[in-house]
Amino acid sequence: MHKVEPMAPTSPSFSVETQADPLHQDEIRVKFASDDLFLKVLRQRVDQMFETTGRRRRDCLQMYLKTAVIFGWFAVSYGFLVFWAANWWQATLLAISLGGSLACIGFAIQHDGSHCAYSRRRWVNNLMAISLDLIGGSSYYWQKTHNTVHHTFTNITGHDGDIDLGILGRLSPHQPRMRFHRLQHLYLWVLYGLVSIKWQLFDDFHSFFSGKNGRFKIARPKGWNLVVFVVGKLSFVTIAFVIPMLTHQWLPVLVFFLVASFIQGLLLSVVFQLAHCVEEADFPVPDSDAEMENAWAVHQVATTVNFAPRNRLITWFTGSLNHQVEHHLFPKISHVNYPAISVVVEQTCGELGVKYSSHQTLRSSLWSHFRWLKKMGRPAVD
Repeated sequence: MHKVEPMAPTSPSFSVETQADPLHQDEIRVKFASDDLFLKVLRQRVDQMFETTGRRRRDCLQMYLKTAVIFGWFAVSYGFLVFWAANWWQATLLAISLGGSLACIGFAIQHDGSHCAYSRRRWVNNLMAISLDLIGGSSYYWQKTHNTVHHTFTNITGHDGDIDLGILGRLSPHQPRMRFHRLQHLYLWVLYGLVSIKWQLFDDFHSFFSGKNGRFKIARPKGWNLVVFVVGKLSFVTIAFVIPMLTHQWLPVLVFFLVASFIQGLLLSVVFQLAHCVEEADFPVPDSDAEMENAWAVHQVATTVNFAPRNRLITWFTGSLNHQVEHHLFPKISHVNYPAISVVVEQTCGELGVKYSSHQTLRSSLWSHFRWLKKMGRPAVD
């Protein structure tokens, strides 16, 4: 099995492997086309942008200040919810705020850290990535499944696990359709809110004990990674349940945990869906020789869609993941640079004839996802 560098492809063949622990797949490996002219030109122009503007790729002061604000938001929401809220409506508002802060930690802090985009220093990136463990996820399994698999095989049915909802939903035209999918444009919005709870209480443990995530085999964490996994899960249980139950009954603790987790899951899910599961995104499939039509970088642009790129509040809150095209092309650059990079990317796509899609408003993107879900729920969609 060859070593993969999906963020810097140099050959037409891609397999899935990390630097330390390989991921194995029983099916044949997907190979991308070798023409990387688009990526070469784009990198040159982005490099020039950084040189001429003096911007920093990582270790940005803006990012460090943002991190302090987000963790402060979390601490205030959690502290007031657990130790101050005196009635149900105060607790509800604070739980919603807490859920928003948890999603923002995922979007902006752990995401940059896990992609080594936060800092040039490895220990800083690791520290930021571990914030996911403290809020119930696993930085170890995230890096295996998201960084390697999703960022390589974006929107390729049977390979990209992020578009696989099992029988609960149909996000790709190449997935089997169930009769009840005709209602998925209505019920999936509720299930989106349960994603965080599923990650926190099931997915990571299933991957740990089974050694698999979907069709990919994942080596169990060892050494320091195992320590982080165990301590992270214990810390999450302590923060989410043990501390609140010192001053509250178990039922309200459970109720407002569910409220915060639902908000977190809904926000995380919707931001992903707006980037990949909308009408403008492609869902290409490999040919009989497992070869893709496009090179890796062109594939990333074709399968990814931006939304509300000029909305500063959405850009701040989502960690610039509304500039998802730029993130897929340059995941190791801090997200605070994506709005500036997007100008270069869009111009280069236009000059080289590469498809570049962007919804100018959040509303139009939401409607596109809604229509896509409805279309995928209908029979005979190919």
